[in-house]
Amino acid sequence: MPGPLSGLKVIEFGTLIAGPFAARMFAEFGAEVIKVEDPATGDPIRNWRYLHEGTSLWWYVQARNKKSIALNLKDARAQAIARTLALEADVVIENYRPGVLEKWGLGYEQLRAANPATVMVRISGYGQTGPMRDRPGFGAIGESMGGIRYVSGHPDRPPVRIGISIGDSIAALHGVIGALMALRHRDATGGRGRGEGQFIDVALYEAVFNMMESTVPEFDRYGVVRERTGGALPGIVPSNTYTCGDGAALVVAGNGDAIFKRLMNAIDRPDLADDPALARNEGRVKRTEEIDQAIQQWCGGRTIEVALRILQAADVPVSRIYSVADMFDDPQFAARGMIESQCLPDGTPLKVPAVVPRLSATPGGTAWLGPRLGEHTEEILTRLGHDAAAIAALREQGVI
Repeated sequence: MPGPLSGLKVIEFGTLIAGPFAARMFAEFGAEVIKVEDPATGDPIRNWRYLHEGTSLWWYVQARNKKSIALNLKDARAQAIARTLALEADVVIENYRPGVLEKWGLGYEQLRAANPATVMVRISGYGQTGPMRDRPGFGAIGESMGGIRYVSGHPDRPPVRIGISIGDSIAALHGVIGALMALRHRDATGGRGRGEGQFIDVALYEAVFNMMESTVPEFDRYGVVRERTGGALPGIVPSNTYTCGDGAALVVAGNGDAIFKRLMNAIDRPDLADDPALARNEGRVKRTEEIDQAIQQWCGGRTIEVALRILQAADVPVSRIYSVADMFDDPQFAARGMIESQCLPDGTPLKVPAVVPRLSATPGGTAWLGPRLGEHTEEILTRLGHDAAAIAALREQGVI
């Protein structure tokens, strides 16, 4: 079944995480995504973390459904090929440092001069303007400057990172949302080749900053700086992580008024359930430590399986903290098909995450896993009018 983005052409000039993740989402939902890679090295993520036969397992997911063309963009002939691809694309995605594409004749204004309908997603550390625009930016820097690192961890320890590259992923999602809005505007103003294009300027730190909830107005109005609170949700009580008698941890989100009452009855504390001072969140916040101690004492006296069964029976939002091993064994993950089976190029079976979000009529899916470096170079160049002799010459001369 064709995906909802079938018919769209996307060119990806990017490496590692943010730009490629944005392009991956287009590919998963049916767009033709052509990834431009350096012929000598390819995307560095091909060699990150755990490898199978010399290729990263991460690569096979990050580049699924994409086509790979190997172009040496330092060569003017490769730049001309890339420009042709970019001008026929609906969306160009890039995450180089500002100014790099301009050196290659592939900047937004350069493409827009030939195709006013150009839509370009530009993901960088600090955005395309401002005094820091030329600095190298990575997800860790964006997470730090955007505020999420400051509030992550325990109050008596230095800030910690989340165990994934969350800043890059958040920036990628902002890029996809921006591109879809820009395409809607382009189509409303004349469509492909005639409508009004634009570029989407995504700064890593700004994408993270956009997720920081009420921190800005709280600081402006009351001078409050949100601090690290470990597993608790600050100002929302009770919502925390608790350790059971067998050493396993669970999360309880009992902060709704009715939920709190059910939770307290479930842990044999009817005195707290019926206390009128605790009927609303503002009252519970004042007695956070008392409430957390009551829940911890109850959890510490039983195994996680028993605690989960009792709290779930009371209709209290609760969950064990899942490792990936837990996900493989979980009936909800299985029922939703969240882990799917694919095969590597050598036939080795591989489990990969399924495509989300789920669309009822035009779902996305995995057509193939990440391609070999330059796997589609000849196919793409042939479509552009290069014959076999010309392609062979370009390859011999190091252009492709």
